[in-house]
Formats: sequence, C-alpha cells, structure tokens
Amino acid sequence: MDFSSRREKPAYNTIKNRNPKYMDFPLFLIILSLLGLGLVSLFSASAIYASNKGLASLFYTKRQAIWMILGLGAAAGIARIDLERIRKFIKPGVILTVLLLGATLFMPPVAHVRRWIPLGFMKLQMSEFAKIVLVLYLADFFDRHLSHIASNPKQLLKPLGAMAIILALIAREPDLGTPALMFVTAIFMFFAAGVKLRFILMPIAAMIPVFIVELFLHPYRIARLKTFLSPWESASGAGYQLAQSLLAVGSGGWLGKGLGASQLKLMYLPEPHTDFIFSIIAEETGFIGSLLIVLLFLGLLIKGVRIARNAPSFYTSLTALGLTLMITLQSFFNMAMTMGLIPTKGIPLPFFSYGGSSILASMIAVGIILNISAHRNSGI
Repeated sequence: MDFSSRREKPAYNTIKNRNPKYMDFPLFLIILSLLGLGLVSLFSASAIYASNKGLASLFYTKRQAIWMILGLGAAAGIARIDLERIRKFIKPGVILTVLLLGATLFMPPVAHVRRWIPLGFMKLQMSEFAKIVLVLYLADFFDRHLSHIASNPKQLLKPLGAMAIILALIAREPDLGTPALMFVTAIFMFFAAGVKLRFILMPIAAMIPVFIVELFLHPYRIARLKTFLSPWESASGAGYQLAQSLLAVGSGGWLGKGLGASQLKLMYLPEPHTDFIFSIIAEETGFIGSLLIVLLFLGLLIKGVRIARNAPSFYTSLTALGLTLMITLQSFFNMAMTMGLIPTKGIPLPFFSYGGSSILASMIAVGIILNISAHRNSGI
C-alpha cells in the first residue's frame, strides 16, 4: 500500500481544481446511513437511562441530533475549502493542540479522569480533534520531506517527537485506547508513505516498554487485561461491564429481540449510550443488524482508500488514507471491544456513541475526505 507515487502528480494548489460532480456521493450516503442508524440506536439505548436520571427520554437524542446537524454543516463547509491553503496552519494547529491537551490535565476530573475542557455549551474532548491534527501534520511532513528521509533518517525524529508528545498527553488523562488508535494509524501512514520497514519498526519497538510501564502505573489496566482473558471469573466485579456486554451481544441471535426490546439496557449495562452502544444494537437487531453496520464501515474503508489512491497529490492522498483509517479502525476496535475480542477501552463508536466532540471530529474528517474526492480526475 505504497502511496508515494502520488508525489508525481501535479501540485494541488487551487480551489479551481475542484469539481463537485466528482464528489463521492456513495460515500456521503454511507455516512448519512451511519448517522441515521446511530441516532435511532442512541434513542433506543439512552431513553430509559435518561428517565432513570430524571431527564426527558429524548434528552440525549435531541442533543446528539443537534451535534449531527452541526457536524453536517461543518462537513459541507470543509468540503468546499482549498486544502492546500490550510497547510500553513498545520504546525500552529499542532502547537495549539498540545497546549489544549496540556490544559485538559488541569481540568476538574469526571469519573476520575481528565479528558474534557468544560465550555458551558459542551465538554470539549480535545483528543478527538488531535486525531485529525496528527493526520494532517504527518501528511504535510511526508509530502515535504520524504525525499530527504532516505539520506537523512534523522528527519523522522520530528514527526516521531510531535507524535510522542501528543500521545503522551492523552495517555496522562488517563486514556490508553486513543493513543493506541492514533499510533496504529500513524504507522499505517508511515508504511503508505514509503518509509523503510526498519525505520517503522523502531517506534514500534520503542512503544512496547512504554505500554508495559503504562499497564503497571495504573492497576485498573491490569485488572482490565485479566478481565479480558477471563471475563466470567470477575463477572460481578471488574468484569461486570464486559460480561453484561457479552450477554447482550450473545442474546441477540440472528434477528435480535426487536428495536427497543433490549433487556441489558435496563440499568444492567452501565451507560449503554456511550462506548458500549454496539452491545445494545447487537441485542436488538441481532447478527443481521450488526453485520449491516460492519458492512457500512467496511464500505467507508473501501471508498476512503480508493479516494486516497486517486487523490491529486501525495499530501491529500495520505490525508484521506489517515482519516479513513482513523474512523474505521476506531469503529472496528470498539465493536471488537464489546465482543471481548480486545481489552476494554474508552473508545466510542463513530456516528453512534453519544458525544459532541466525537460527532464533530468524525464529520470534520468526513468533510476533508469528501473534499479530496472532488479533486480526483477519474471515477471511483
């Protein structure tokens, strides 16, 4: 999956190269389908939970709908801008991201973690937007410096250093799932850019002891790992959430219990409208409904990779690839987590899990991908 040949294409300099008729409307339909299914699923998963908290049954659904509308507006606006002109703002964006991630660590804790900056109208989760910033930074860096890396491998210290700072700040919140997702996406981008394998293996090797240290610094992570290996041994303790999730997924059968008929959302599965919303979907719609969602995300992955391969420049090619992987890998990680295939992590399901920052960041990424698709010269 070497995308370095994109460098030979003409420079992507002006908005006049954009032709709306080339925009990938099938991809847009996939996104609309995910948003629609996500809103219906959120209502089903959150209505009883909201009522038990003394809120209106539509409380979370209405707020999510507002964020979806704002996200669609953001995507539409971003789909029309000249991506080449924003490159001068990428490095300042990295600096601002680092400052905001640092400020997050001084915010009041919520459930013993510091991941949000309270803004009144929303709680800003800067790590969601840091994903986009990192992808743009790496795409810009490789476009400008890839030809020099072979003769001077020390050039890689710049992106690796920036990446290490961003991931370390997010890990301090604490949050290990998001840095892991960002690291995997970055490694794919290194590989796609044509960086030699031995240079890619170096940061991977460096992350192994860091991961081990992070595990032992926070005992609950060791508990989660043990729970992952044997969830039923601690089903009433540390493994309670995973055990309830597995019960929900397993009880759905082929066709599910019916929309709204989940039993595990009746205050058995904690906060079913956030990271474990897929468990409720699987219980209510069964294997067929779950497979539909998997296929939609798979379609997003295929369309995004094709857009990346047909992008008009190396910079836009890597950007489309990185953002596509960031969304789809996150979705697959989340679904795998709910089924006990990977350890439990606080990773939301894009377009489904409740959260304004997640929806806005996902839709900004979609807007950029659609923007790039409109600059291609051939059909996808």
